[in-house]
Amino acid sequence: MHEAARREKLKQLEQLGVDPWGQRFDGHRPLAEIRAQEAEITTEPLPPGGEGRPHEHGPKVRAAGRIVLQRKKGKLIFLDIRDWTGQVQVMIGRAQVGEANWAVAECFDLGDIVGVDGELKHTNLGELTIFAEQLHFLSKSLEPHPDKHKGLTDPELRQRLRYLDLIYSEGVLPRFLARTKIVQSIRATLAGEGFVEIEGPTLHSIAGGAAARPFKTHHNALDIPLYLRIALELHLKRLLVGGVERVYELGRVYRNEGISPKHNPEFTMLEVYQAYGDYQSMMDLCEKLIVDAIRATGQSFQLPWGEAAVDFAPPFARRTYDELFEQHTGVAPGDEPRVKKLADENGFDTAGKHPDVIKSFVFEERVEDQLAGPVFVYDYPASICPLTKRKRTNPAVAERFELFVQGMEVANAYTELNDPDLQEQLFRTQLAGQKEEDSMAKMDHDFIRSLRHGMPPAGGLGIGIDRLVMLLTNRQTIRDVILFPLLRPE
Repeated sequence: MHEAARREKLKQLEQLGVDPWGQRFDGHRPLAEIRAQEAEITTEPLPPGGEGRPHEHGPKVRAAGRIVLQRKKGKLIFLDIRDWTGQVQVMIGRAQVGEANWAVAECFDLGDIVGVDGELKHTNLGELTIFAEQLHFLSKSLEPHPDKHKGLTDPELRQRLRYLDLIYSEGVLPRFLARTKIVQSIRATLAGEGFVEIEGPTLHSIAGGAAARPFKTHHNALDIPLYLRIALELHLKRLLVGGVERVYELGRVYRNEGISPKHNPEFTMLEVYQAYGDYQSMMDLCEKLIVDAIRATGQSFQLPWGEAAVDFAPPFARRTYDELFEQHTGVAPGDEPRVKKLADENGFDTAGKHPDVIKSFVFEERVEDQLAGPVFVYDYPASICPLTKRKRTNPAVAERFELFVQGMEVANAYTELNDPDLQEQLFRTQLAGQKEEDSMAKMDHDFIRSLRHGMPPAGGLGIGIDRLVMLLTNRQTIRDVILFPLLRPE
């Protein structure tokens, strides 16, 4: 139905004295609750020798929803209306609703939002239906809606017109409601463990806490450059210094980098810090957060992932970095010549690179994709972990873990470095040779100063919420779990 025809019906509604944009509509019930009232329908027994279908009596219901299917059969109009809990059929009989209501019903289009009072019964074909007695017009749709059977098939159009995607694409609305349940569960679990949530600044004078390229802006009043945050870490650690012993932030971070199935320029991160903990504490917490989130979505621990399946039943596997390196490459991680040869074979420029950097490249290329998981990979090479405390028994190893599921890094955690002199030295080493436009190209002296006032030993954990939602809802691209991913302007 083109817009001109819809606008004509808009005029007809106004001529009937009906507000086409609706009013407050109290007392309606979610459609899932109305469908559950099917058990209240009673049937009159047929008299002896009687024929035909027994007469039903059903509960009086009030519903509201969007018309997603419409068909007219003489003096009957059948609608399917949908809300965020489900869908139900409505039958409008001209004789049953009267001429005034029928005139309103003839102005209905696909996509309109309507209210209905009626009796919940079954049709002759046995379909659960609201038999309308009174109609209420709640909002006119002036734009045509997708065909019920074709729906929205273009992936980019689905992301660009997310509102229609939510209405017409199977499983999309439940997926985003599942995301909400996952986030709510994470907050509930952390609250139960005694953590407090804070809101840190999103505009930073120094882009720190990660190795990523930031978005840059300018503050006119102070005449200074500012950066959208690339991580949450350094402000949360300042709060550890200030005595906030269990603290987290769940919020947006921004990285001016590429777009891929696993990356969006703005994404949601959880960062958690626990005074007097370490990376083992964070491993336990990370597992609990994910297990609780799965329970919150009402799923089993055996979840599909494409053609594969992932078993999230606790406890998750825990393996060292070096153990997995040797298992999947056949090369001992300490055999530098053979590790270098592997890197050369995979096209990595090893000239002038630290042996741990070369080993890290091989791990990313040859090992990570093999990690079906969930598996905690722990004890990383210290030289590639500048914010991490070293093992006292082996300073070449950092007390760090990453959680991998189906080759995808979902979480990253450290025993946090709280030695201010070593932290400053490692920052300087990391910054050496970096391009000015790259992140962390300036030392965060205030953060170092905060450490000099004494930060307790602590564990820290970061979880990519979007990637976690991908895994728990079986989606292969991050755009399917972000309501409004970044797209080129039309």
